[in-house]
Amino acid sequence: MFKTEITEMFGIEYPIICGAMMWLSIPPLCAAISNAGGMGNLTAGNYDTEEDFRNAIKETRKLTDKPFMINITALPSIRITTEHHKIYAKVCAEEKVDGIEVSGAPLDRALGMEYIDSLKKAGVKLFHKVGSVRHARHAEKVGYDGIYAAGIEEGGHPLNDDVSTMILTPRIADSVKIPVVTVGGIADGRSLAAALNLGAHGVMMASRFIATKECMVHDNIKQQLVKKQEFETTIFGKSIGLQGRALMNKTISEIIEIEERGGGLEELIPLMSGDRIQKAWETGDVDQAPLMVGQSIGLINDVPTCKELLETMAKEAKETLARANSMAT
Repeated sequence: MFKTEITEMFGIEYPIICGAMMWLSIPPLCAAISNAGGMGNLTAGNYDTEEDFRNAIKETRKLTDKPFMINITALPSIRITTEHHKIYAKVCAEEKVDGIEVSGAPLDRALGMEYIDSLKKAGVKLFHKVGSVRHARHAEKVGYDGIYAAGIEEGGHPLNDDVSTMILTPRIADSVKIPVVTVGGIADGRSLAAALNLGAHGVMMASRFIATKECMVHDNIKQQLVKKQEFETTIFGKSIGLQGRALMNKTISEIIEIEERGGGLEELIPLMSGDRIQKAWETGDVDQAPLMVGQSIGLINDVPTCKELLETMAKEAKETLARANSMAT
């Protein structure tokens, strides 16, 4: 057993949380992770209507009686509007979900303090995913319950401060009184142990959960993550103010070429659409779209079940912590 502020807060066995993944963080995977002793993720942006989102929460609760997180990402999007974000927050409060991972703009600025107040009144724990100390301090000030410290290694949209997990975790842990969860470069028990030693009370990972048997993605994608190494992701999107990290592929090369010659959003949007990404996950075509994975793919060597993964990580983390302790005598 692990005893950290995160395991105590949610009553979970392992301080391991799944991150948001468009089209992939859906009820079956979310429940599998929670049932395995971690904390699954249901990504709100997968759902266009209030009814669909509420039904997804109910479906997840049929598959598990364990806690799980909801992600709300407040970043520029063609499909997902501010009205969607308001619906997601309202439903989360009404359904009294266990916790919310907020990515992008903090809820007080994206929607207003009244949404934070209603969620806290409903007993929902609020975590903000940030890439800097200044953003962590803001989240603590307005009432968040915890921080996801997301380093430049992460897949998705790391902050353009470009600070690594190794530095960011202790900096934020030293700067706030609420618990910190390390994000970026986490995929095994050694990285879990490292995060705990750096001052975190848990870890969040997403790329690693793609390469599990329960993740509903084409097997070719899973095998590519096993095959690819840590240097085979890259940063894109800086020119439009929406930095991302994804697997190097044909689409990413096209995006970078457009950015380098000064092309604009009109050229980039068709290459970065959610529909392309969804199709790539389904067909297994790794060149079809930006596949938002992190440098942690270098640590992915197999495709286990979620239960096998978390049990292995826990065992390895304990062994790593014990080995480090023995070296300090």
